[in-house]
Amino acid sequence: MRRYVSVGLALVTTLATAVVPSFATADPLAPYTSQQLAWKQCSQNVPSLECADLVVPLDYSRPDADRISVRVSRLKALDQARRRGILVLNPGGPGGSGIGMPIFLAKSAPAQVYDLVGFDPRGVGGSTALACQPAPDFATADTRPPDSEFPKWAAEARAAEDACRRAAGGIRPYINTPNTARDMDVLRAVLKEEKLNYLGYSYGTYLGAVYGSLFPQRLDRSVLDSSVHPEWIWREQFRAQAVAYRRNVDQWAAWAAQHNAVLKLGATPQEVLAGLEAVAASLAAKPVAGQTRTTFDAAVGVGARYRPLWAELAAVVGQLATGTASESARVLAESVRSELVPGVFSTVICEVDWPADAETYFEDMRVFRERYPYGFGVVRAAPTTCTYRSFTPPEPAVELKRNGYPVGVVVQAEGDTQTRYEGGPAMATQLGHQLLTVRDEGKHGIYGSGNKCVDREIDHYLVDGVLPDSSSSCAGDPRPDPTAAVSAAHVRSYLDSRGLAAFTGL
Repeated sequence: MRRYVSVGLALVTTLATAVVPSFATADPLAPYTSQQLAWKQCSQNVPSLECADLVVPLDYSRPDADRISVRVSRLKALDQARRRGILVLNPGGPGGSGIGMPIFLAKSAPAQVYDLVGFDPRGVGGSTALACQPAPDFATADTRPPDSEFPKWAAEARAAEDACRRAAGGIRPYINTPNTARDMDVLRAVLKEEKLNYLGYSYGTYLGAVYGSLFPQRLDRSVLDSSVHPEWIWREQFRAQAVAYRRNVDQWAAWAAQHNAVLKLGATPQEVLAGLEAVAASLAAKPVAGQTRTTFDAAVGVGARYRPLWAELAAVVGQLATGTASESARVLAESVRSELVPGVFSTVICEVDWPADAETYFEDMRVFRERYPYGFGVVRAAPTTCTYRSFTPPEPAVELKRNGYPVGVVVQAEGDTQTRYEGGPAMATQLGHQLLTVRDEGKHGIYGSGNKCVDREIDHYLVDGVLPDSSSSCAGDPRPDPTAAVSAAHVRSYLDSRGLAAFTGL
């Protein structure tokens, strides 16, 4: 996974470190919660966005020991007369930079009444960084690797873990979700807010649930967008991604069969899927203008995920079936790389135990390369750094519960591949939240990405406190007209408009 790089929302900043008083107090966190932040302009390009460095304990069980810093940002409420506190934002990852998130939501309704607060979680970006040494690539990128390649995947994961062990020093065991949640509460106290409000995407949904479980009296309104499954932390969460990709491909195949008179890919879903496999086999034997079986599998996964791109995917399949190169195929294949992220990601997901026997992963890989090749499903089954984890987590996973804070909202898209749909209903049930389903939609990170129905419901909740109906729904982006013109330019334009999708690993 570490070879796939995500684009972040980073802003280059130079800031003075906050001044923290000494530990002459009965409250071990008082030196942190009483600090004064030195706010400065984050960037000349965004004069309204302020940044500062927050000092926090490395290990909250020993707050008088080592310290680290957390970079935070703030965009003050535009209507100060209506201000109702802070809205803390997290884009997911784990390891996504949240410094630019207030700008992402600067034109939203909550920006009128909340100070929008972003931050780089511990280990990320402008915060005290968790930096790992580069490790060699042993495995060949392949959506359907032979058994003989499996040991190389394991060796690559082991080498990546060893590189982090050598470089990360003593901070790595403490880069985890509970400590990030505790950092958020220190920030709340420093900002002199009795409670915080929260909007988290993807992995950020889990972070928000952990915060509410640890500090139920300090959380007010909360929105969990594209939620992880509370019982899939963390290996099963990634295995589920491959299943979600396959579901979308099956739905696309049914649509293509329905429009066979135009698309001519098969009269039944089974015929369409057989056509996919025929193209994959042909490309395995002889690539076409740089298109291989692996790039084709990746393109199919991404194209099937996003409904507005279904006609483009049909064109890709038709062209490659006749041995014709397709620019759309290349664009789709490359976009899958933005959905997997390295760095802190490979540490936080090790906060719980993973199987340590490589053969467990190899058995899964045999199944996944056959059943879930699209969208690089085999990666979700392969060994990771956590297989060879070189540190012991300092605490168990937090039990997720809502005991003392208000009912929140979970937003979940039916076709989301990064956090499979089942995660939303499960998190809503676990916490007693309202579930807002986005029907027939493959996007990941819905609020603020252009869905007017979702934006309206979440705005009404965050600004006015009015919850959506129980088990309510909004429509996703529409499926295309199969007779419409298709182009690689449309693929690029749509992928560029996915909101936060490119900034989240989960």
